Amino acid sequence: MAGHSQFKNIMHRKGKQDAMRSKLFGKLAREITVAAKLGLPDPAMNPRLRMAVIAARAENMPKDNIERAIKKAAGNDGETYDEVRYEGRGPGGVMMIVEALTDNRNRTGANVRSYFTKAGGELGATGSATFMFDRVGEIAYPATVGDADKVMEAAIEAGADDVQSDENGHTITCAFSDLSEVSKALEAILGPPNTAKAVWKPQNMVMLDEDKAQSMLKLLDTMENDDDVQNIFSNFEVSDEVMARLTT
Repeated sequence: MAGHSQFKNIMHRKGKQDAMRSKLFGKLAREITVAAKLGLPDPAMNPRLRMAVIAARAENMPKDNIERAIKKAAGNDGETYDEVRYEGRGPGGVMMIVEALTDNRNRTGANVRSYFTKAGGELGATGSATFMFDRVGEIAYPATVGDADKVMEAAIEAGADDVQSDENGHTITCAFSDLSEVSKALEAILGPPNTAKAVWKPQNMVMLDEDKAQSMLKLLDTMENDDDVQNIFSNFEVSDEVMARLTT
């Protein structure tokens, strides 16, 4: 590949963010609690909760934390979170989708708008970015689960749409509506996945130069540091050479 995708850029940087682990656990716990409140508190009967638990386990979140977050959904603690999606344009014309869980829409909206503005971008209207992305399910397995042929066969049997395999592992995509069933079928064949989640997959990528890439990575860091922001998707790409200079 000529360069890293935005997803690999973020994965590359995650190794340097151990200090943010407690913040990450807080976000994972919030998603688990919301998922449990919206459905049954049993991951086997609640697809969204199941995905949230898989994500938490992938980050080595302690079992006690997961169980506490599920039990919190049954309590009457007064905390209510709204799901909000923001769309906007970042440095270099990069399109971004920001998903949040918030107990104060005004606070979160103002914060996200300021992040875009300070980075030289702008918050857009609903639909201003999503038309450039596809909503799909994404299931990831480590390379150790098997070779590309084995995973491809399993993906076809499970009803997935595509598989991308390299030395880092296997990424399986499926229709958004099929995510729960496909992930269950794959788990029966390959075992538990590293992650199983709904994502916004960009249709086309925007290559950034070093200056714009630096601004973009700074914007991502700022947004990821916001407690209300759960997920960020964008369509930028950075060359290996530029990425190496920015991460050394």
